Amino acid sequence: QVQFVESGGGLVQPGGSLRLSCAASRSIFSIYAMGWYRQAPGKPRELVARISTSDSTNYADSVKGRFTISRDTAKNTVSLQMNSLKPEDTAVYYCNTGDTILFSWGQGTQVTVSS
Repeated sequence: QVQFVESGGGLVQPGGSLRLSCAASRSIFSIYAMGWYRQAPGKPRELVARISTSDSTNYADSVKGRFTISRDTAKNTVSLQMNSLKPEDTAVYYCNTGDTILFSWGQGTQVTVSS
């Protein structure tokens, strides 16, 4: 089993930036793609960014050009740089694998975009 700890969320004004970080309890980045997910109130959890084991990246259309996913295999961390934030980005953000096999979800980190 793997545990994930997400951090870096907070309250930011529209147009602002945040950088989220996720630490995994053991080294899995060479085995699994990694993903950042988010869940807004009343909505299902959605995958917003994915990075493969070969570092190719994919993004949901709603965040393309604004969010950047990266990973540090040596530190077992995956990050999400979020720029030009919009109110509709407000959600709890989680990391997990970006594959069909998912581990237990962490607590997530709340991102609130509001003036």
